[in-house]
Amino acid sequence: SKRRRGERGSAHIGSLLSRPEGAVPIALDVRGFTGTHLAVIASTGSGKSYLAGVLLEELLSPHNRAAVLVVDPHGEYSTLQEMMNLAEFSAGNYKPRVRIFRPDQLRVRIDTLTVADLRYLLPNLSEKMHYQLGRAFSFAQRSAKNGHYTLEQLLYAVRQTAEGKKSDEAAGFDEDDPTTGALIWRLHAALGNSRIFHDFENLELDELFKPGQCTIIQLNEIDRREQQVIVATLLRRVYQARMDTAKGKLDRGDPSHLPYPVFCLLEEAHNYAPANADAVSSDVLKTILSEGRKFGVSIGLISQRPGKLDSDVLSQCMTQCIMRITNPIDQNRIAESVESVGRDLLRELPSLSKGQVVVSGASVNTPVLLKVRKRITQHGGQDLDAPAEWMRWFEEDRPAQEERTTALYVEKKINYEDDGDVLWA
Repeated sequence: SKRRRGERGSAHIGSLLSRPEGAVPIALDVRGFTGTHLAVIASTGSGKSYLAGVLLEELLSPHNRAAVLVVDPHGEYSTLQEMMNLAEFSAGNYKPRVRIFRPDQLRVRIDTLTVADLRYLLPNLSEKMHYQLGRAFSFAQRSAKNGHYTLEQLLYAVRQTAEGKKSDEAAGFDEDDPTTGALIWRLHAALGNSRIFHDFENLELDELFKPGQCTIIQLNEIDRREQQVIVATLLRRVYQARMDTAKGKLDRGDPSHLPYPVFCLLEEAHNYAPANADAVSSDVLKTILSEGRKFGVSIGLISQRPGKLDSDVLSQCMTQCIMRITNPIDQNRIAESVESVGRDLLRELPSLSKGQVVVSGASVNTPVLLKVRKRITQHGGQDLDAPAEWMRWFEEDRPAQEERTTALYVEKKINYEDDGDVLWA
């Protein structure tokens, strides 16, 4: 280990596997992975989300007090709220804060979207629609007051920039132009009918990021393309905010003023930077991975399918936590992208048990095989025990259900007898 357990800048995640459990604690150098990014790679059921929970516990502990954002597509990290009431995470006047933004609380203001975001939300546009959307987007930006515009103003821009637009402004958009009508309809469907995209409301950065705060963005029940646009927008805004703050372009009191480094952890990272596929979140993620360290924006990627993750993205993560991997394609991607893991350790990956992890890179002195420590908070991503649930239903739920059914049967019988009906002998 580069760090000792419990000292500032350390993250105690487990102990050396070759010794009795707990005998040789392993602590990562937090500066190492927040400066050069982190990847947690594992097959389903190997314990990657559990390890991520351990890392987050360490980052929010009194000796780190990090500013963290978690992109949670499955709603697995809400149990981290327990930290706020546990003595292990308190020291003096410090107590961590965990904020959860559920799907119905998420807001992305429409004027924060780029033209690339809009095109991604409107797949299969014709070339003419692409061209017209680009013109309308530029028109809306030029016409916006204080840089803000609404959906209606964007639709107005579509009508104003339509080729062959009627000179009579009172006539509205050109009904004879199918491109304009179709583009307006699609923008209405994608933005006007969405609970996420809003004319005025937005997730403000000073609410999302504070030292000692973990903010969880829950994306379950949200369309995949909307998820990618949300992630792209947030990453783009925080990167720009950190650059502007570092260059003195933002004053204190500005909602985008971020005078401290931030760490963003992305679950299911292959959805936001897929290999051999186009996702609107890929470019900004690559930019942050290559340039973000200069401005204090660091990324943690979690993926169960490294073979589906862009190889350039994976290779930019200088600390790797690799758990059991059995798929040959995934093993090859790791071999191609992770230079610090030797062939001998790679051959061990299929035989690792749940909770065992190979850690290599900037946060440790040498690659090490360890057993992940027990979490202090509960794990929110546990698999259901189907046989146990079936038995519990017979032991607990079924008797109660039969009792309710019997009571309903007796009540109906009494009612029928009161009506003078004879339904049985």
